[in-house]
Amino acid sequence: MRAIHVASAVLLGAGALTSCMPPADAAMRPDFRFGVEPSVVEPGGRVTVYVERNHACRGEAAVNSPVFDLVTIPRHESRARAVVDRDARPGAIYDVEFACDESSGTARLIIAGGRPTHHPTEHPTHHSRHPKGVHAGEGGTVAGFDVRNIGLGAALIAGSLGAAYHFSRRRTDEDAG
Repeated sequence: MRAIHVASAVLLGAGALTSCMPPADAAMRPDFRFGVEPSVVEPGGRVTVYVERNHACRGEAAVNSPVFDLVTIPRHESRARAVVDRDARPGAIYDVEFACDESSGTARLIIAGGRPTHHPTEHPTHHSRHPKGVHAGEGGTVAGFDVRNIGLGAALIAGSLGAAYHFSRRRTDEDAG
């Protein structure tokens, strides 16, 4: 009988946790399409950055990366060119941040030569819908974590486990008496 109570608590906790999470692809999908061509380039090489215009990207688009100067794509154009720094580290993978109107996202740029320092993602990653400048210094193991969401998830799990424990103890007392 005790195994049923433990299984109930685990299922309740898992259900509470998953109901608060957005679908994986919804959290990763920006409001407009963008990219870097080519996605692998030699130090000192040229890349084309582009945005596909839609309702979420009608104005001027800003493209920023640690390996080239800020690039602006004018409102009636979709492409611009950038020159990668000659001192870009071979094998490194750099984020290229796109911001247009109220939307933003990140693509990856790989510097040719050497071995990659980490694995690139296949799809662009999503950042805040309201850009507040360049995201610098987000390294280590906690980059991208939202403390408020982690706290909410932990509270939901703790609450569901506490409720399951309470009900299992109450039923045990009823069975004993």
